[in-house]
Amino acid sequence: MKNNPTPSLDDPIQFIKGVGPRKAILLEKLRLTSIEDCLYFLPFRFEDRTQFKNISQAVPGEHVILTGEVLNAGTIFMGRWKRVFEVIIQDETGIIRAKWFRFNETYMKEKFKTQQKFILSGKPTINKRSGLEIIHPDTEQVSGDGVNSLVIGKIVPVYHVTDGLHQKSLRTIIKNVFDKYLHLIEEFLPDDIIRRHKLIPRAEALFQSHFPPEDSSLSKLDTFKTSAQRRLVFEELFLIQLGLAFRKKNIVEKNVGTPFKTRGELIKRFVKLLPFTLTGAQKRVLSEIMEDLEKEKPMNRLIQGDVGSGKTIVALTAILTAVDNKTQTAFMVPTEILAEQHYLNIRPYCEKLGIELSLVTSALKGKERQSHHENIRTGKTQIVIGTHSLIQKNIQFKKLGLAVVDEQHRFGVLQRDAIGKKGDHPHLLIMTATPIPRSLALTLYGDMNVSLLDELPPGRETISTELFYENKRGKAYDALENQLQQGRQAFVVCPLIEKSDVMDLKTTVTVFDFIKDQFPKYTACMIHGNLKKEDRKDIMSRFLKNEIHVLVSTTVIEVGIDVPNATIIIIEHAERFGLAQLHQLRGRVGRGIHSSRCLLMAYHPVTEEGQARMKAMKNCSDGFVIAEEDLKIRGPGDFMGTRQSGIPLLKTANLLRDIKILEIARKEAFRLIDQDPDLTAPEHQPLNKALHRFLGDYLELMEII
Repeated sequence: MKNNPTPSLDDPIQFIKGVGPRKAILLEKLRLTSIEDCLYFLPFRFEDRTQFKNISQAVPGEHVILTGEVLNAGTIFMGRWKRVFEVIIQDETGIIRAKWFRFNETYMKEKFKTQQKFILSGKPTINKRSGLEIIHPDTEQVSGDGVNSLVIGKIVPVYHVTDGLHQKSLRTIIKNVFDKYLHLIEEFLPDDIIRRHKLIPRAEALFQSHFPPEDSSLSKLDTFKTSAQRRLVFEELFLIQLGLAFRKKNIVEKNVGTPFKTRGELIKRFVKLLPFTLTGAQKRVLSEIMEDLEKEKPMNRLIQGDVGSGKTIVALTAILTAVDNKTQTAFMVPTEILAEQHYLNIRPYCEKLGIELSLVTSALKGKERQSHHENIRTGKTQIVIGTHSLIQKNIQFKKLGLAVVDEQHRFGVLQRDAIGKKGDHPHLLIMTATPIPRSLALTLYGDMNVSLLDELPPGRETISTELFYENKRGKAYDALENQLQQGRQAFVVCPLIEKSDVMDLKTTVTVFDFIKDQFPKYTACMIHGNLKKEDRKDIMSRFLKNEIHVLVSTTVIEVGIDVPNATIIIIEHAERFGLAQLHQLRGRVGRGIHSSRCLLMAYHPVTEEGQARMKAMKNCSDGFVIAEEDLKIRGPGDFMGTRQSGIPLLKTANLLRDIKILEIARKEAFRLIDQDPDLTAPEHQPLNKALHRFLGDYLELMEII
């Protein structure tokens, strides 16, 4: 900084040579505001510019890097309306055309001037009329101002950029950052860990990850397997695991809870009421839960189970154990419809067992709400089911012994903390029907005990999943009618309730009208989140009784709806839904003994990512395989909302690619915290500082997850 004689990695990027106020705004779009941001803004791929090819050596379909002069440039027309910007590049061996179909003509004419020298990178194709061409190549002007040292005769980094900021500028800025700040990059990993895993120094790793040695392997660079990249991946995952280990050692293990007596009379009576036998997986998970509940330390357990695996029965068994021990349970779910569904499923058992159950949602008003709150405060109500309304200040529990959180990824960490604070370190049971890949589970829930319900109840049929485009709508609705004729029921799911000015999508209103016209012999009904609670409850009750044959819905039926007679679901605009959500919706059918079908109705154009989701849904019914595919398609930053889960977005690591490094980093982190729980040893002070710097506010959130 101009006014700060002591440089720091926190310095704003604006004052680096080549930036200034205008480029600082562009860099901010890439989340680059400080020097440290730039250090960890790693290239997503590299180009080998140690050996350029002549134009005559270019092979169609093979990636090539060429250099040549602009012979001509300008806008041409293909047909009457289609405009293309074409640049003709020549070298001593021939010419090649570069073409852009999306362009700013003024900018392009200013950029590509005759006799200027450019580097072109891309895959050539053959045009029958004009010969060799590259569509939308990466380009970079070559000049005599010293920039050549970064782009010629080197392995060159390629970064994600934004409009108005080009590769050449970004490379120069990052090189200037290293020139000025390299000496400030400190080591913080303990010496024994560095030696044990043969990690190179941090400063060297950062520099080589941007500007690798000329003899580096391009394949290793692009797959993040160089020693420099491996060091940065380890460092990032180690810091995250260190935070989790710190939380488990200093927060979870230090809390003192209320040990429960398990396997009481209430549980025995409940099991006799069940019209089915528990699966082996349910029995195993219940055994793990009971073992936790018997301890003085509060249970902190995550249950993962695919749709239909019986998580609710497992949770109810734990809840009844809390009742047996004269304590209350808060059962928090993300939506009112799911809360109502749990209430309807659990109420018959509670009535037979003589247990007071209450449903608390924002729909409660006046005297009814006061009555519910009073019964909770006095302990008359033993089980409370509700949405985030349960964490309101005016809801007080007499003795909260267990908190159950369903579909937990829809809650922020502060909400999960608030429900726990309603009691004195209550036991915590978290459930999710969204299977989590092992790598992500270790990162999000590395401090929790994890149980897996990996067995479906006997008699469940595999759900057939098929893809239909809009021109095959008739066949899809023939399949629906066939199921109705057999006495079965159907779901039809739409992304919107009513027509939007922004998106031209099928809506519940238009589809509902279509269903009524096409199937006059059958009763259709529409359900969505804007309906009154009483109306939703009535519709679901009638659907369960087979008084409604087709339920047209938004995604409010995504979780918790259990109608065994529903055997077909049509998902309109399936290309617009995420993979995990599609899998959840598919799980609304196939819950009985009849064969079931999930029909994905897609509309052109479908993106490449959308096509990948459709393919994954057609080819697989295993939720954990689906989750792995979802992680591949979306990446860990978006999967399950990691942004609100107490874990920072990853900058260098990839949870699919780096699972082995993650497991090594996890072992080292937990070993270190066992040795030095508060990181107070003198040799661990740099690491303590780095941990707080890296996790920042997330470290505080980790203490309340």
